[in-house]
Amino acid sequence: MSVGTAPADLALPDAAPPDVASADFALYVHWPFCVSKCPYCDFNSHVRAGVDQARWRAALLADLAHEAAALPGRRLGSVFFGGGTPSLMPPETVAAVLDAAAAHWPLAPDVEITLEANPSSVEAARFADLARAGVNRVSLGLQALDDAALRFLGRAHDVAEGLGALAVAQGAFPRVSFDLITARPGQSLAAWEAELARALAFGTGHLSLYQLTVEPGTRFATEAAAGRLVLPDGDAAADLFEATRAMTRAAGLPAYEISNHARPGAESRHNLTYWRYGDYAGVGPGAHGRRDGLATVRRKKPENWLAAVDRNGHGIEAEEPLAPHTRAVEALLMGLRLREGVDLARIAALGGGPAPIDAQAVEQLAVLGLVARDGDRLRVREAGMLLLDAILPEVVAG
Repeated sequence: MSVGTAPADLALPDAAPPDVASADFALYVHWPFCVSKCPYCDFNSHVRAGVDQARWRAALLADLAHEAAALPGRRLGSVFFGGGTPSLMPPETVAAVLDAAAAHWPLAPDVEITLEANPSSVEAARFADLARAGVNRVSLGLQALDDAALRFLGRAHDVAEGLGALAVAQGAFPRVSFDLITARPGQSLAAWEAELARALAFGTGHLSLYQLTVEPGTRFATEAAAGRLVLPDGDAAADLFEATRAMTRAAGLPAYEISNHARPGAESRHNLTYWRYGDYAGVGPGAHGRRDGLATVRRKKPENWLAAVDRNGHGIEAEEPLAPHTRAVEALLMGLRLREGVDLARIAALGGGPAPIDAQAVEQLAVLGLVARDGDRLRVREAGMLLLDAILPEVVAG
């Protein structure tokens, strides 16, 4: 490795995370349409020849009104337009959703409104209108800074177009993040270090850096099963992961979640609501929600969701109470992704009993330097983040 092993720990923020129980809630809005389906993508995304924009706008507003009736008296802290490709939404639809949300709930003074965008010149031309609609944070799917890699990933843009869109975004929005995918087939450590150094030089306050994984049901899964797609082995992937953590930390954007890196204060407040197991409402096809101890899921196929909204006034397929133990386990699994870790007293309160951890396993992992427990706070240490997928099943009591 050209980058040394990261230290066992990073300095943690002095302040404890906020009291999630009294925190603002979050709103997720799903736009399911894409120009094309990427071979690695297992998200609820669909390609359609045409979209009835007026009907979709009305359906989103109806689905939103249903959630508002279920969440009265709350304050909205963040909105996230995800997909799919929500930068394909007409800015008028984005504005209508945000206006309706503001009419249903009071907004936090610093409300965060994020929209995911593809970095094409066509979509970048909408950025100014989206900013006027109320979007104040954009997340760009650059995915790579190499044209051959972009073709392999099935992206419609090239590097020059992507960087042009990034420049437009930085001029239009106060906060900009972008995604890159590492651990691509044949990617060397030196090549990734050079690519990441270039990415860090653009000066955004947030980066999402994901290792390529083969998800079931994707074209890459078919390619991998046939032996035509081979990802870097475990040692090579570990080198890439450690280099990523070291370089982002040195640049002042340490990892605050296993794949997300930010300057202090530039973290995604919306995603922190998920990871801290706060309440969030989800509208649009396939959207999930967690509100007041209930799990909600919308119908996934766009046409089925539209029909359900027309019929019922909302697109919910299932709404079920979560058992206390399930809530505790979910909160534990989500929170241990974060550098700050979890408050075991809160986990216990969610479950109505002791926190569902295997104390003996935690003690053994602590001896190995992989986790740390300080009173009621449990967190995965820097050395353990590389092994998070293996650590979580050990920590959670059966």
